[in-house]
Amino acid sequence: PYCLQLCPYCDFTKYELGPKNTSGVAPDAYVELVRAEIRSRARGIPAKRALSSIYFGGGTPSLLEPSHILSIMTELANEGLRPERGAEFTIEIDPATCDQARLDAYLEMGINRFSVGAQTFDDRLLKVAGRKHTSRDTIELLDLLRRNSVNYSFDLLFALPSQTLDGLRDDLARTLSFGPSHLSAYCLNVPEGHKLSGGRAPEEEQVEMFDVIESTLADGGLPRYEISNFARPGFESQHNMVYWTDKSYWGLGLSSHSYITKEDFSERGEVAEWGARFWNTRAMKIYSDQLKAAPEGDWSFLTSLPEAQIEKLAKHQALTDFLHTGLRPLRGFDENALRLKFGDESSHLALTRLTALRESALVTSSRGQWSMTREGRLVANLVFEKLTFLEGEETLRA
Repeated sequence: PYCLQLCPYCDFTKYELGPKNTSGVAPDAYVELVRAEIRSRARGIPAKRALSSIYFGGGTPSLLEPSHILSIMTELANEGLRPERGAEFTIEIDPATCDQARLDAYLEMGINRFSVGAQTFDDRLLKVAGRKHTSRDTIELLDLLRRNSVNYSFDLLFALPSQTLDGLRDDLARTLSFGPSHLSAYCLNVPEGHKLSGGRAPEEEQVEMFDVIESTLADGGLPRYEISNFARPGFESQHNMVYWTDKSYWGLGLSSHSYITKEDFSERGEVAEWGARFWNTRAMKIYSDQLKAAPEGDWSFLTSLPEAQIEKLAKHQALTDFLHTGLRPLRGFDENALRLKFGDESSHLALTRLTALRESALVTSSRGQWSMTREGRLVANLVFEKLTFLEGEETLRA
C-alpha cells in the first residue's frame, strides 16, 4: 500500500512512503503481516493449490525490496501454493522505482510480466495529476524493459484537465514506439467538485479520445480485447481474465478483495449459496489485530471473518455478477455456461433481457456467444443496469 505520492485521483488504500507514512507500520513489518495472513488463512482457501496467476499490485509494490516479494512467494510455497507451469506472474512498477539490479532480481524469482504506471508523457499533465515522476523517468524505465526484452503493460490515463486530442495522440505514438505488449486505458473518473473535475474535455470529446485510442492501438498491433484493455495477440492479461470468467481468486494484504465460486466451496463441503466475496479492512491496525486473533486450526472465510467483510451471494447477485463481468471482454460469454451455472429458468430471464438489449443494438449474439456492440461498450453502465437483478427476480419468467 506504499507510494511515492498520494495521487488525488486514486481511491485505493495507500500510504506515502517515508516520514509522512501514516500507516504506523513500516514496509518490513507490513510484509510480515502479509506472511502471517498466508500462514493463518491458506488452508481455508477452498480452491486448487496450483496458481495460474500471481499479481503484486498496490500502491507501488516496486518500492518494496525484491527480498520482500520473494519472502511472500516463499510463504505461499510453504503452504503448497505454487505457480503452475506457464503461470502469469505480474508486478506493478512505477517510473523511477526500478533499475537493472532490481529488474534482475524480479526476473530471477520468476516474474514474467510488468505493469508500468506511466499515465502520460506530458510533464505538465503529470504534475496536474499529482505524479512525482517525469517523462524522462518513464522513458528510462521503458528503455530498460526494452533492452531486457521483457513482457510489460503500459497504463495510460486520459481525459485529464486541459488534455487535448493531439496530446493524446502524442502519448499513444510515444507509447507504441517502445513496443509494449499490453495497454490499459483509464478515463479519469472523479466526482463533481473534485479539483481534477474542471477543465476536462466534454463527454463527446472523451468518446472521441477513446475511439482514437482504439484505432491507433489496433493499427499498432494491440487490438482491443476488453472494455479498457488492449494487447498483442497472446498477451492478454490472464490475471484479469480470471475476474471476467467467473473464476476464484484470493486477495492478500490490506483492503484486498477475494471471490470464491459456489463450486469451489462445494468441493470442500462448505455451503456459500452462490459463492462469496470477502475482503480485508482498509485500516492497518484492524488488519493486524484480526490476524493476531485468527483462530487456531482450520480457518474458514465463511465463519471467521466479521460479517462486514463478507458477502455470501444469493442467486440474483451471482447472476448479476456473471453477466456484468462476462460482457467486459469483447468475446463475451457463452450462454451454455450461463445455463449450466444457473439453470433454465434463470437463464431464460437473463436471455430475455439480453434479447431486448440486442434489439437496441447494445449487445449482439452469434452461435450462443453474447457480447456488447461498440455502441453498448460506450454506454456499458446502462447495459449493466439493465442486467442487474433484484432479490426474487432471477426465478421469474418474463
